Amino acid sequence: MADSKSLLKKPVFTKIAELRPGMNGITLVVKVVNSKMISSRGRQDGPRFRQTRISEALVGDDTGTIVFTARNEQVELMKPDTTVTLRNAKIDMFRGSMRLVVDKWGRVEVSDPAEFTVNEDSNLSLIEFELVNVVE
Repeated sequence: MADSKSLLKKPVFTKIAELRPGMNGITLVVKVVNSKMISSRGRQDGPRFRQTRISEALVGDDTGTIVFTARNEQVELMKPDTTVTLRNAKIDMFRGSMRLVVDKWGRVEVSDPAEFTVNEDSNLSLIEFELVNVVE
């Protein structure tokens, strides 16, 4: 009988340049280039403290950059020059362009500073994709 440790797969790290629409289960190490708050809704004085915050952070590695949509607790982690590991991330499409997101099934972890320099010349979120229906 195998022990539970041998059943866990080692994560395969992906580079930004390898990202494509529809991908999920992505693990990558990125540096935060910049971050800006998009919306903050909710009332702190209501019966339940329920606040929704969304920010967009430009994150990247040595192959390129992409916009990461951070929600709630993730917003605080997205500070410029911070290195983060995104586990079980996925690609969402927003107005025809790719956005990286980590939902409740994934994790965002601050990690040790990475040794690479972010390649800001290739922003995957600036590439516009068109949905094409293929008829067989």
